[in-house]
Amino acid sequence: MKQGMFITVEGPEGAGKTTVVQLLVQELQKEGYKVVSTREPGGIQIAEQIRHVILDKENTSMDERTEALLYAAARRQHLVEKVIPSIEEGAVVLCDRFIDSSLAYQGHARGLGMDEVLRINQFAISGFMPTLTLYFDITPEEGLKRIEQSNVREVNRLDLENLSFHRKVREGYLMLVDQYPERIKVINAEMSIERVFNQALSVIKQHLHLK
Repeated sequence: MKQGMFITVEGPEGAGKTTVVQLLVQELQKEGYKVVSTREPGGIQIAEQIRHVILDKENTSMDERTEALLYAAARRQHLVEKVIPSIEEGAVVLCDRFIDSSLAYQGHARGLGMDEVLRINQFAISGFMPTLTLYFDITPEEGLKRIEQSNVREVNRLDLENLSFHRKVREGYLMLVDQYPERIKVINAEMSIERVFNQALSVIKQHLHLK
């Protein structure tokens, strides 16, 4: 049985992560890998219920710390119920968002502090980190323009934030790229979907072959 691996995909709103993850799953399955695709917050029943609370456009009064704690709670349940068991069964788990989202969004953009949010999440994940993280880099202006033009993607509470918030999110992600260069690999998400997919697939296959 092939050894499992935990791969996360990160990026600001409108980076095209979800679309590319679907393509990656199809390609890796064709090549014989057992692949589990999931997302955060969500992926399992309890975490999906928390997701609804976090992203509900009616919940604009949500406190920043409440938001961070809800993400961490959803992450914990998702990890122990789905991610870890799948990896133990030999699957490559592709997860749309993980701890880096909390560090960039709540830690940096919300101003709670990355170290503070990291401490909350260290309790939640018990040191379990991805082997590889793909960061889909896109300017906030381009990402939000894509969301406006999309007739498929539902607008959520985070999409309603102002441009300065989304700029801080990207700034936070780029700080994480500098901090964890061995784990986080940058993908230029402003390219065509096909080119983004090919670049992401190349990075993933390189890491799979290094195991």
